[in-house]
Amino acid sequence: MSTNLSDGDLLVRLEPAVEENLRRHIEAASDWHPHDLAPFDEGKNFAFLGGEDWTPEQSHLSDVEILSATVGVLVADNLPAYHRELAHALTGLGAWWKWTGRWTSEENRQSIVLRNFLVLTRAVDPVALERVRMEHMTLGYDAPSQHLLDILAHFAIEEAAASLRNRNTVALGKDPVLATILGRIADDDALQSAFFASILDEAFAVVPDQAARAIADRINGFKIPEVNLPDRGSSTAALAEAGIYDADQERDKVFKPLLAGWKIFDRTDLGEDGLKAREELAHLA
Repeated sequence: MSTNLSDGDLLVRLEPAVEENLRRHIEAASDWHPHDLAPFDEGKNFAFLGGEDWTPEQSHLSDVEILSATVGVLVADNLPAYHRELAHALTGLGAWWKWTGRWTSEENRQSIVLRNFLVLTRAVDPVALERVRMEHMTLGYDAPSQHLLDILAHFAIEEAAASLRNRNTVALGKDPVLATILGRIADDDALQSAFFASILDEAFAVVPDQAARAIADRINGFKIPEVNLPDRGSSTAALAEAGIYDADQERDKVFKPLLAGWKIFDRTDLGEDGLKAREELAHLA
């Protein structure tokens, strides 16, 4: 018979795995700094300080690069809301809390470096970017109440999806500095996804059915973060149109690799509830 554990019990049971995976994460992560990738020599004052305000011809990026970078900075700018959701679930002062702090600091530097690049190079209209940032932050991010394993599954998927979006933009090879920035961010995202996925993998040894159910629920309900872009409508539709991220890529390059890592279709430890969850994922086998 399947046994479910409370979030409190799981926080205790999984904390050793969190501590070990946090150590591995820090060892594997690149020690990069936003200021190193900010092209300060391209910056100049705007009209408020006696310079020149932005005009469209000043942008040197392709529409696809502008789209991807704008989505990246807006999602990262909403970090306080994401942090709140994560901190609420991963409460305490142990390894879980240390990971929350580490993840938050990594996400924050992504916002810093992208915003610095976009403003210094005048790649986008800074007024429009600031207005849409204010709108996005005001709307906030209010996730439905989720249990611990659901949160782990969600962030494993979301960070894998973010890494894919950034790597697809890097592959365009248009602006070398932006490509370097997005490459560093994609590496961070991939490691973060691996961390969340590894902890969830550890949960299979404790509550296999509960873990399988969380994965099925989060995959079936997953949507990438969406923002309303200046003059571009929905970011999700625009990313798909640009070939940066769409349903086929999501299935083949996000969902399937994660499911393979969890060995979801090869497991022999699932009970009735876990097998039912696996059946819901059969189209991804």
